[in-house]
Amino acid sequence: MTAYLERPWVKHYDHGVPATLEPYPQHGIHEFLRQTARQSPDRVALATPAKLPGLGWQSAPVTYGELDRLSDALAAGLLALGLNKGDRVAVVLPNSVAFAITYFAVLKAGGVVAATNPTYPAEKMRYQINDSDAPIVVTLSLYYTTVKQIQAGTKVKHVIVTNIKENLPPLAKLLFTLAKEKKDGHAVASLAAGDHWLQDILKRHNGQQPEVTVSPDDLGLFQYTGGTTGVSKAAMLPHRALVANLMQMMAWTSEKTGAFGDLQRADLVYLGAIPMFHVYGLVVLLSQAVASGSKIILVANPRDVDNLVGIIAQYRPNVFLGVPALFNAVVNHPEVKSGRISLDCFHLAVSGAAPLPPATKREFEALGGRRLNEAYGMSETSAGSHSNPMMGANKVGSVGMPLPDMDIRVVSLDDGMTDVPVGDLGEIIMAGPNIMTGYHGMPTETANTLREHNGRKWLHSGDIGYMDSDGYFYIVDRKKDMALIGGFNVYPTNVEKVLKEHPAVLEVGVAAIPHPEKAGEEALKAWVVLKPGATVTEQELIDHCSQQLAGYEVPRRYAFIRELPKTLVGKTLRRELVQMELDDRERAALS
Repeated sequence: MTAYLERPWVKHYDHGVPATLEPYPQHGIHEFLRQTARQSPDRVALATPAKLPGLGWQSAPVTYGELDRLSDALAAGLLALGLNKGDRVAVVLPNSVAFAITYFAVLKAGGVVAATNPTYPAEKMRYQINDSDAPIVVTLSLYYTTVKQIQAGTKVKHVIVTNIKENLPPLAKLLFTLAKEKKDGHAVASLAAGDHWLQDILKRHNGQQPEVTVSPDDLGLFQYTGGTTGVSKAAMLPHRALVANLMQMMAWTSEKTGAFGDLQRADLVYLGAIPMFHVYGLVVLLSQAVASGSKIILVANPRDVDNLVGIIAQYRPNVFLGVPALFNAVVNHPEVKSGRISLDCFHLAVSGAAPLPPATKREFEALGGRRLNEAYGMSETSAGSHSNPMMGANKVGSVGMPLPDMDIRVVSLDDGMTDVPVGDLGEIIMAGPNIMTGYHGMPTETANTLREHNGRKWLHSGDIGYMDSDGYFYIVDRKKDMALIGGFNVYPTNVEKVLKEHPAVLEVGVAAIPHPEKAGEEALKAWVVLKPGATVTEQELIDHCSQQLAGYEVPRRYAFIRELPKTLVGKTLRRELVQMELDDRERAALS
């Protein structure tokens, strides 16, 4: 048995976290909603906040009993529209009550959720909806025109439409109708034949329950990858994997660890800012909160940082699940940075989906946050695979330890099979109960990612990293992002972390570009977003990097830009940075 398969991390788990959770519940992930609704029907599940001029904050609550009943009604409605077991339903919605209703309704009806980023351009949205073969789309009125434009050529027969105002507080709903609905593009005069208003379906099927048997092996989710290194792929996740990952994370953050102090899980109030169309928002936020009977304060647009910070100040949620870009935006908000709004309400904060700069962690904790933990996972692992412990050693730069029942190895970058010594770099590969079954319609990509070693399927993550002697893992970079500079391997993420330490730098992206003077070679370039009012020269950044990096790791080329191209969950799109460089060269050549 190799050092990795001995699971050295288990002895460093927090008190109360078991080494194994087997056997796992044998039911669909939506059954957690049914359980919570039976036990606590009047407990608030979701709250939609709105700030009214001169009147302050108001919110409209939805209880667990209501969420269960409404999702039952929509599930019955989907079946009445001809949804068959295993059919996909495309969800084009921001974080909202309608999203939660739709998510659980599709699962109850035996369908598969295929959520997409509602702000995608039309062609990117068309690709995912067409790839999923979805016969039904549930969308916001704001996006109805876009969905209708791309419907031709897909298998979509019905579009179900909801308005963002439907779950606003009464006065906010009135003001929205009068002042914003038409002006901001939310008004839809009439729906095309075959399309339906969500509220009409809910009324028509109120009190009905779907009679569909869902097994653990049935698919529950088509989770599209971010596409940061190529075409977005639909990771197929069965209920078995989703339930397992939910149970793994709940064990990691149980009351037994002491992570919440005197609070019980049901007392938790989640800041619902991480997008629910991403597996992080679906499983770690929505499903975990529902299984715990906790409350979610919904944030439809996390990029409106003023509104987000206002929600933190008004509602003081105690759980913040986010990505580095979101934490970075919050800690650099003037009201937070000045101390006028404290982050001391957060008992638990977890950063995932992208590398967490140590500077962001320090700033969050200095501004009142009790502890900002870095975690790691992939769409292909149903969400999480690693996390720093809630109470134990939080190693800066580490994504923590594998969750219960996970086996992790670090294998040679040359052959993809041989375990490398502890502490050496290699590709992270994973096996466990939360792993996908494959990519929809992509057998070659599935075979490249899910490979058999000694009779067991292993997920090849594509991430380069290493394990220390305590079983903590460190992600260095994506294999596809590794640069070759002067014959040496350079990892852009490490360079970004160093640049982020400079006091003038708000955000930074580093990537390898074709060397402008040496054909066939690569050069490093950094794209820098400065903090408001800050200035810095290229030479100052070179000098800063030279104090901590080898000469070949130091970028010699810089661009100062207003914002980095990112996915909505905060991953920097390095290929777009490189394309910006190539476009600049082409324009220069033509001028």
